[in-house]
Amino acid sequence: MAATNEMRREAAKRKLAGQQERREQQAKRSRTVAVVTSAVVVVVVVVGVVLLSTLGGSGEATDPAAAPPSEGAAATTTGPDAGAAPVTPESIPTAVTPLPVRSTPLPATATCTYPTDGQPPAKAAQPPAGADISAEGTVTVTLTTSAGAIPLTLDRALAPCTVNSFLSLAQQAYFDGSPCHRLTTSPGLQVLQCGDPTGTGTGGPGYTIPDEVFPELTYGRGILAMAKTAAPDSGGSQFFMVYGDGQLPPEYTAFGSISPEGLQVVDAIAAAGHDGSFDAQAGGGAPVQPVTIQTATVG
Repeated sequence: MAATNEMRREAAKRKLAGQQERREQQAKRSRTVAVVTSAVVVVVVVVGVVLLSTLGGSGEATDPAAAPPSEGAAATTTGPDAGAAPVTPESIPTAVTPLPVRSTPLPATATCTYPTDGQPPAKAAQPPAGADISAEGTVTVTLTTSAGAIPLTLDRALAPCTVNSFLSLAQQAYFDGSPCHRLTTSPGLQVLQCGDPTGTGTGGPGYTIPDEVFPELTYGRGILAMAKTAAPDSGGSQFFMVYGDGQLPPEYTAFGSISPEGLQVVDAIAAAGHDGSFDAQAGGGAPVQPVTIQTATVG
């Protein structure tokens, strides 16, 4: 007997309930570096739409608003099915999202604190100095990757403490030789996540950085932002580059933008798809086209 729409909806609800139960169990075992953990309403609504729209089609349904594995905690991933096709984006928005602007500018200098997170660093790194940090101007950083160069422009007026930490880690060669471990391709969340030298999604620099967010924050194609756990002020070294959709609440520090040439490189990585290895816990997976940051050069 052919499946009715009602049967498909019920199947989608059961599948979603199972996914949510697995995530709740995992959350009890490890804290989670979130790209969108706190967006509970967005998770339920967007995931439901994705599930309903894919049932009866490819059968592939990923969570566009799930959280990556945590820094400093054991990651749990599931490998892709043998012979499974890469999961690729159905479409990628082409319009670049303007960099957000604070309605109330920050003072010319900031004082930043970088407390220890209680975990050993994934790679030797020292926290940067935090006194008299400039909150004015921009600085360029070029990620030379195995897939091509990704030039970034960091904006101190948006997030001086985050920019200060990112520049310090780049100058310490912290990012050199590290993979971009996670790609998401679902409508609602299309990002490439990097910044963990271990390549597992669990690594950080051994310290945390303060959140630098404001209500007007929006995300979309071309935005560079920090991953974090569900707890406030919990970012470290992991960052994500939005190459398409970015339906996120204003809880993730945006600190720069990706150049048009860099977006072309990320687009090609996204087009090759991911392997689904983070699907059970985080959504998405390792890029099918492996990506390693060879160097991160300031200026």
